[in-house]
Amino acid sequence: MTKLLQSLLIGAALATLVVAPVVAEAAPAQPAVATGPKAMPKPVNSGHVEANGVTYYYEVRGSGPPMLLLHGGLGSIDMFAPVMADLAASHTVISVDLQGHGRTALGDRPFTLEGQGADMATILTKLGYDKVDVVGYSLGGGVAFQFAAQNPSRVNRLVLVSAGYAQDGFYADMIKQQAQVSAQAAPFMKDTPMYVSYMALAPRPQDFPKLLDTLGAYMQKPYDFSADVPKLTMPTMLVFGDSDMYRPEHEIKFFQMLGGGLRDAGWQREHMSKNRLAILPGRTHYDIFLSPELVSTVLTFIDDRETSRDWQAVNK
Repeated sequence: MTKLLQSLLIGAALATLVVAPVVAEAAPAQPAVATGPKAMPKPVNSGHVEANGVTYYYEVRGSGPPMLLLHGGLGSIDMFAPVMADLAASHTVISVDLQGHGRTALGDRPFTLEGQGADMATILTKLGYDKVDVVGYSLGGGVAFQFAAQNPSRVNRLVLVSAGYAQDGFYADMIKQQAQVSAQAAPFMKDTPMYVSYMALAPRPQDFPKLLDTLGAYMQKPYDFSADVPKLTMPTMLVFGDSDMYRPEHEIKFFQMLGGGLRDAGWQREHMSKNRLAILPGRTHYDIFLSPELVSTVLTFIDDRETSRDWQAVNK
């Protein structure tokens, strides 16, 4: 059961002790002086904010244009520890522990992407941020999708990492496995990093079985947010691993619904969509969130640093 859950839970969160070796193995070769991932910078601001009946924990790091960063299921802000320093070097990163995750209690309010999307708007308003860039991974990508669809005027650029728009985007066997998530699995997870992390951070550690029941019940409900895709009027980037839990057909369809992948861009990029699709080679749903290439891909898009070169000009 433990192995099954580690492979199927949305955005399975890995504690830093597990994350660090993965980064070192996956990153390009470094000089001998390199010692691994950069230390996670300390927050310049942190605390709790109440939003529609849920008291969320947040942290703010870095300086520069504001970026809302949302983690995956059974994770927390800390799952971005290996890449946070690079993100915060040029941006004010506002990260939030989602409902029932990290330092945010589950409570009794229904667990929905739509509700948490609305909560993000409240949190940002209370923290004094009007318009932000948004990056969400897996479960956090679903929340980011909803926040952006509900508040398009408050989002500069949106990045959805390993997040689809409908349940049928998953491989069929994944849907069957997700249906097995419940509180009954809790005893089998006591040696997993997800459990250890939850016990260390949660305000109510005894709620872990309840969280599994909540996530299991949510994942069993069919959903299709295709009607909301046109509401994503801001420049949007979709990022998937080439071995993600989403079917490639779903990823392409999502991109096409955003106006991309419908025709050739043209000699001068005159027909090019403002939206982007990135497929990271050698990445899965379970390691894409801590990959160095994700950071460079996201920041190039968020900072609008794309460059195009004319081959004739280059060869003059």
